[in-house]
Amino acid sequence: MSESSALPPGWTPAPQGYRHVVSVSIGSSKRDAREELTVLDQHFLLERIGTDGDMRRAARILSELDGRVDAFGLGGTDLYIVAGRRRYSFRDIIKLAGHAKLTPLLDGSGLKHTLEREAIRLLEPDIRWKGCRVLMVSALDRFGMAEALSGAGADMVFGDVIFSLNLPLPLRSFAALKLLATTLLPVVTQLPFQWFYPTGDKQEQEVLGRGTKYYAWADVLAGDFLYIRRYAPEDLHGKIILTNTTTKADLEWAERSGVWKMVTTTPRIGGRSFGTNVMEAFFVALSGKGRPLSESEYLDYIHQIGFKPEITVLNDPQGGPLRTDRQESA
Repeated sequence: MSESSALPPGWTPAPQGYRHVVSVSIGSSKRDAREELTVLDQHFLLERIGTDGDMRRAARILSELDGRVDAFGLGGTDLYIVAGRRRYSFRDIIKLAGHAKLTPLLDGSGLKHTLEREAIRLLEPDIRWKGCRVLMVSALDRFGMAEALSGAGADMVFGDVIFSLNLPLPLRSFAALKLLATTLLPVVTQLPFQWFYPTGDKQEQEVLGRGTKYYAWADVLAGDFLYIRRYAPEDLHGKIILTNTTTKADLEWAERSGVWKMVTTTPRIGGRSFGTNVMEAFFVALSGKGRPLSESEYLDYIHQIGFKPEITVLNDPQGGPLRTDRQESA
């Protein structure tokens, strides 16, 4: 690579015969990963490159790798927020995505509406959703999960107004969440996305811990892991976290906090779970179709591969640590 390359030092393309998926994230580079796997006799290299909040560097990476990799993921932000049949876009993220002209770019929004709904169904034998108290710190970016949990009979609190707007207004029905989506999203998506989501080092440093009342009420904390951690109190004994992207450091934090179980909607690869943007890009690369897939196509590949939620038991529910390598598939 030339000296002016925006790619990490020593970066190399995937080995010959591999399909290469690269997630370009606005988030912290401390969460970067590069893992190989083989699925349906095809070799893959899954990679995450964080830019520490640097939008210009993210744009340069997309431009440098455009046409050279099989699919892009876009991490640390949402290109689209899907609420029901409507889709909303952040203006500045649409501009960033425009740097991928040849390689398909996925942000995970399509997969959230299939894989995460399916995960709720598959977890039913392990977590009895009916009457289970579930806090979604932010539900607007995971509308499919929110709808699936509500449909399964969970007792919900959607914390979007509480945590994003710092107003003590818990939403307790999916109907209220839909009303919020149609009212708020057309306005919010015209503003800088950094106002609503931590980027760069803020993902590692900012733990605001102002959700004690709502966290104490909940049995399950669901949604984006960085949001959950950002507003969590120190004591999470007996809680279950239902999320997607977690690293070894995230598991260690959860264990210290007393979390009972960490549940990720996709299996771990190389000791971590990748974000939905990476996995959506992976499915597109696997298909070889060079475009986003339909919901039925995503579900077909999910079933072919046998992707299932993964449960990691971290602590005894009554207190006391357990080994962090105890895992099971739902």
